[in-house]
Amino acid sequence: MKNIVILAFLISSMVASGQHVKLVKDETGGKIQVLIDGKLFTSYCYPSNLEKPFLYPVHAPNGAIVTRGFPLEPRKGERIDHPHQVGLWFNYGNVNGLDFWNNSSAIPPEKKDEYGHIVVRKIVKAESGDKGTLEVLSSWENSKGNILLDEDATYIFSGDDAGWTIDHISILTASNGPVVFDDNKEGMFAIRVDRSLEMPSEEAVIFTDEKGNPTTVKAMDNTGVTGMYIGSNGKKGDEVWGTRNKWVILSGIQNGEPVSLAIFDNPKNTGFPAYFHARGYGLFSVNNLGQNSYDTDAEKVVHKLATGESLKLIHRFYVQSGTELTPDDAEKIFREFSNTY
Repeated sequence: MKNIVILAFLISSMVASGQHVKLVKDETGGKIQVLIDGKLFTSYCYPSNLEKPFLYPVHAPNGAIVTRGFPLEPRKGERIDHPHQVGLWFNYGNVNGLDFWNNSSAIPPEKKDEYGHIVVRKIVKAESGDKGTLEVLSSWENSKGNILLDEDATYIFSGDDAGWTIDHISILTASNGPVVFDDNKEGMFAIRVDRSLEMPSEEAVIFTDEKGNPTTVKAMDNTGVTGMYIGSNGKKGDEVWGTRNKWVILSGIQNGEPVSLAIFDNPKNTGFPAYFHARGYGLFSVNNLGQNSYDTDAEKVVHKLATGESLKLIHRFYVQSGTELTPDDAEKIFREFSNTY
């Protein structure tokens, strides 16, 4: 009888640790909702009038929205800079000379030939279960609809008692001729966070993209702004930007409760450990293809794909609420992530 009780306890513990993930298609609305135990985690959005697909909004397990609202659903008191930074997304700033990263409705029509956009072609798989799996075929195109890259992207959604996870696996194939990814800081797997998770700042800062276009990030009231970065290399705050890390944590207080986000690079990725494009104003990104653009003493890297050749990149996004994610916790997640793929 004692053994039966122990077995029942172990089984119930196993069931409790994993959470059911449900994917709900809304093809008319151009999105697929992701629910964990009935609570909205995020939605995969692919509207035809925007320049790329993205996940929006992204929730923590306690229901807090960790992505900013602008430009889709502006909120009082948040920043309205960088309109291309929407939700959680994946793209790059220089592909055959085209800028996929900065493209948005803010780019005037006469300059669109300098930019690329991503078009979703087919939802291959949208499966629910202990893990939710979404597979999408997309094309990276120029302004005239010519395809530079075919992308096969897989999102694996999961949740447990500790937090919620998105694994993103992208296979980029140069299907219509050679493709060159030039060394660029604007990449790749990125999220723009809620104002509460930004780092407090006392002065305005001007950031300039590769084309020389300036964007001013204004000084604002810091009430309720609590974010802090910690990298696997031990650096904190603004010092994390432009450094190599296996993972980076962004933690803060949202609605009176601790919330932590983390992005993980994978040892199988080119450029590992990648540079992190982590800004205090709320852009949080990992970039495997930029190097000299972060560290001018480093060699400039140009990644080339011959026709038919592919590049595979694997990243993890993790969010938890109620307690702050520690470096030791992040290291455990990194080891599990490294062993999974």
